[in-house]
Amino acid sequence: MILKFINKVFHRKNAIYESPQQPTIISRNQHAIQRQQIAPCALKIVTQLQQAGHVSYIVGGATRDMLLGFAPKDFDVATNATPEQIRHIFRRSRIIGRRFRLVHVMCGAEIVEVSTFRGNSKIDESVQVDQHGRLLHDNVFGTQQEDAARRDFTVNALLYDPEKEEIIDYVNGYADIQAKKLRIIGDPEQRYREDPVRMLRAVRLASKLGLHIEENTALPISKLAPLLQNVPESRLFDEMLKLLLSGCALTCVTELRARGLHHGLLPLLDTILEQPLGKQFITLALKNTDERIQQNKPVSAGFLFATLLWHEVLSSWNALRGRGEQTFPALFSAINQTLAIQHKKLAIPQRFYSVMQEIWTMQPRFEMRVGRRPFQLVSHPRFRSAYDFMLIRCESGELDPGLKAWWEAFIIADQAQREQMMTELPAIKSKKRRRRKKTTLKNKAAMPAVTTV
Repeated sequence: MILKFINKVFHRKNAIYESPQQPTIISRNQHAIQRQQIAPCALKIVTQLQQAGHVSYIVGGATRDMLLGFAPKDFDVATNATPEQIRHIFRRSRIIGRRFRLVHVMCGAEIVEVSTFRGNSKIDESVQVDQHGRLLHDNVFGTQQEDAARRDFTVNALLYDPEKEEIIDYVNGYADIQAKKLRIIGDPEQRYREDPVRMLRAVRLASKLGLHIEENTALPISKLAPLLQNVPESRLFDEMLKLLLSGCALTCVTELRARGLHHGLLPLLDTILEQPLGKQFITLALKNTDERIQQNKPVSAGFLFATLLWHEVLSSWNALRGRGEQTFPALFSAINQTLAIQHKKLAIPQRFYSVMQEIWTMQPRFEMRVGRRPFQLVSHPRFRSAYDFMLIRCESGELDPGLKAWWEAFIIADQAQREQMMTELPAIKSKKRRRRKKTTLKNKAAMPAVTTV
């Protein structure tokens, strides 16, 4: 009540976002988007909503990507229909979400996210924020103008109508796309406080789409970087995974460090990148990942996190071995220490731990080329990932390049050639075991006979 009175006396507007001006309409003669670029499922949903008397558009990253010449990974739809109305129109759908309710509409195996236009929230009534200004709950519906103003960046606030084949632009997003500019909507500091993940998203989108971050949008990032520590771990991990699998991970990591955003994510990167071998190793790993993604090849998230944390494991492993611990017990201890430290910063899901641990624990086995060990190693289910990991270690100078050449030849060789390669390896002494056996026999011979009655 007090806030309402103050706003009334001083003529303040208590809406979080100002409604934008009249929209600019970009006709099909001006933009290059074709209806054929829209996924059939998304196109069908927009059409059915419009036929039911509702307004609906293709929104967000899909419209942005098509304008920039990229193929969208998914298509989102926004409408003035409520979640219940959407659910009534589409039989195969479900309502999800707590902070803001959405509807997932299913077409076969494909899922399209349909959202209701969001409105201007009232600070004193509808919005729940924490002490830092982060939005905790905001479930207010509104108009398409208000929805455009609520989005994060101008390039993500364009509405495409596939029926009229025109773009509706309330925030000058189309001009920003033409200027290759990434600009946040509204006051940058306030928008980052509402959702600190937007700072990470700015770095990822700028790197991925070849945009430059507008000056006012970039200015508060370094100062507000500590706010990332208040973001739920699951959201932080999801955004980090998107960033690393964006196809421009190397550029993103460089930008993260330059803007002070690595704290609270992968702080071990500072230590790693300050080491000559570590920096070269990480650079090669991220470069290889980017190339695979750009070539539409599969990439394992577990493998990627294994590369990012390897030199912290290696540092602990070497220290433990230097104190006299055996190879494998020392490695297991180093892995446990590293994961325990990292878990406090970025909660990597348990499903990735087994992949990371197997890749790491297989590394010493590549150097143990004796007996049947190489044959057993090649048949291991995780061999390919561990082998690729070992290749990066060789290329970075961490291991002898001769090891890489030997394994490359061993993999393509037939059984007879592999047997020949094993005989050509220097013999590894195993006299200690034999001596123990002989000593045991001598001791047994020296022992007095035991008589039984």
